[in-house]
Amino acid sequence: QLQASGGGLVQTGGSLRLSCVGSGLSFGKYNMGWFRQAPGKEREFVAGVRRSGANTSYRDSVRGRFTISRDNAKNTVYLQMNSLKPEDTAVYYCAADRRSVSISLREYDYNYWGQGTQVTVSS
Repeated sequence: QLQASGGGLVQTGGSLRLSCVGSGLSFGKYNMGWFRQAPGKEREFVAGVRRSGANTSYRDSVRGRFTISRDNAKNTVYLQMNSLKPEDTAVYYCAADRRSVSISLREYDYNYWGQGTQVTVSS
């Protein structure tokens, strides 16, 4: 089970930190990802981190503004979001991928999903 938190309402240029805690799974054996879905749009990959935390991947539109990290001792993955823009407004989901060797950008590779947390960036 994954539990995401940390969303909220923020002005353009502001920051938020999302957290996702895993329970009932061997957290360190999973690549972790953050996805988002805006109203009327498909869910899209935002960022991912490999099991050890040594490798990360980002979609182009967030690279340099968002940072994904993980603490396997706390079964937690984070998404630090800085310089937020209105187009970042979406429901953000964390997800866990047991099988992939590298970070997958495809949502169907992820076995477990959190419930989502709303991020709203006002202009």
